[in-house]
Amino acid sequence: MASTPARGPRTRVHVISDVHGNARDLARAGEGADALICLGDLVLFLDYADHSRGIFPDLFGAENADRIVELRTARRFEEARAFGRKLWSGIGTDRDAAIEQAVRRQYAEMFAAFPTPTYATYGNVDMPPLWREYAKPGTTVLDGERVEIGGRVFGFVGGGLRTPMRTPYEIDDEEYAAKIEAVGEVDVLCTHIPPEVPELVYDTVARRFERGSRALLAAIRRTKPRYSLFGHVHQPLVRRMRIGATECVNVGHFAGTGKPWALEW
Repeated sequence: MASTPARGPRTRVHVISDVHGNARDLARAGEGADALICLGDLVLFLDYADHSRGIFPDLFGAENADRIVELRTARRFEEARAFGRKLWSGIGTDRDAAIEQAVRRQYAEMFAAFPTPTYATYGNVDMPPLWREYAKPGTTVLDGERVEIGGRVFGFVGGGLRTPMRTPYEIDDEEYAAKIEAVGEVDVLCTHIPPEVPELVYDTVARRFERGSRALLAAIRRTKPRYSLFGHVHQPLVRRMRIGATECVNVGHFAGTGKPWALEW
């Protein structure tokens, strides 16, 4: 009787995105895995499900947070910006300095919770210049770069594209496309935002299409990675679909679920 070949050691990676202040579950996200991958959005500026949480309500209160969410959800962005300017002028505090101080407090907690090893890229609400101050040994930050994990090549592209929301790390389409091009052919393509596919970019709770990347979609079709992993859209119409040979997966809204998505081979 023929013997069954022995299987070599397997690699298990946990993938998360949109942490938004959930340090408690982040500390456990790497349990049972050989590595953790984080696709960004560590900062919680405003929780659209619980308007009492985040930097904005800490500064201005939940009632004002209710109003800003109402305006943004209705896509009344100019009114939302005017309302925000009025609030800032009323407290007499330097806006950028106050936000940076609050973000630093969150980053200190988030980066301390990362297990070793962690591979991370930025989300659109993150502040990349601060990451190098908080990323401890064992946390590798990548953007437009590749790394090998367990014999597979992973490419990372962080940030988002420009929107009326004007979040901190939004970049031009051309700059984003250049980072996608720099990554090249990989086994697993890791990004914060999804490819520009209607089912993947529509948020069923916010009732709007978020911005996905056409350059990312073109790269998936051209280079055919095994997986395209992303987050950004918290309640997508579709969480998983195939584009040709590639399995495209929204790894989930970690702030809400507290659970990583697992990839094993």
